[in-house]
Amino acid sequence: MTSLTILGTAAPYPLPDRPCSGYLLQGGGARVWVDAGPGSLAELLRHTSLDRLDAVWLSHLHLDHIGDLLNAYYALSYGHLPSRAVPLPVYAPAALATRLAGFFEQPDADFVSDVLDLQSLSDGHKLQLRGLTLTSRLVEHGIEAYGLRAQAEGASLAYSGDCTPCTALDELAADVDLLLCEADVDAPSTVHHTPEDAGSLARRAGVKRLVVTHVGPALSPEGATARAAEMFGGPTVCATVGETLSPW
Repeated sequence: MTSLTILGTAAPYPLPDRPCSGYLLQGGGARVWVDAGPGSLAELLRHTSLDRLDAVWLSHLHLDHIGDLLNAYYALSYGHLPSRAVPLPVYAPAALATRLAGFFEQPDADFVSDVLDLQSLSDGHKLQLRGLTLTSRLVEHGIEAYGLRAQAEGASLAYSGDCTPCTALDELAADVDLLLCEADVDAPSTVHHTPEDAGSLARRAGVKRLVVTHVGPALSPEGATARAAEMFGGPTVCATVGETLSPW
């Protein structure tokens, strides 16, 4: 059965009971932690453990999407957790290695290789994890950033990551069963979606269901969801921490 569990939705910093971006994606027998915003690891551990993950997938390198990867490294290295047979694959922009090395004041990121297997994303990158297919596309966010399309068991899901409306995201979202889209800003932006942008994308792409997430501090999640729903005209819900949507 496919499922999406919401681990965090806040931007650009965590709030009480609302971590930053993080999602547990399951399908085809695989489990993937999609984005690892601050606070999302604790929520992930309510539902699974790091040794049971098949991969981590990070859309871009802003702190509100990767902060808890550092905590995952510490957990795997020093936390006396169930051991993994192999290091945990982490798919992310290539500069992640440099970020980790700088944070830990190391010459390179080789020091994490015993627990984390860093793999670089690229436009059109395709990954097969058991019965789950992940396709990444380069989207427009002012830095290297990726949107995601997941397919398993005859179902499909698209995730915007953080970006402004763009052709690549339209292609990822085309006819998906579930679109998980940010609605960060109140007015048109060169780096983020407004609620109306999210609703327009859902309508334009012909998606079956829209889930609004990553709502910034200038908006309320409920208000942003209502605005997106009005533009979409189809089933629209607000991403809520702890909720599992199944199937996609």
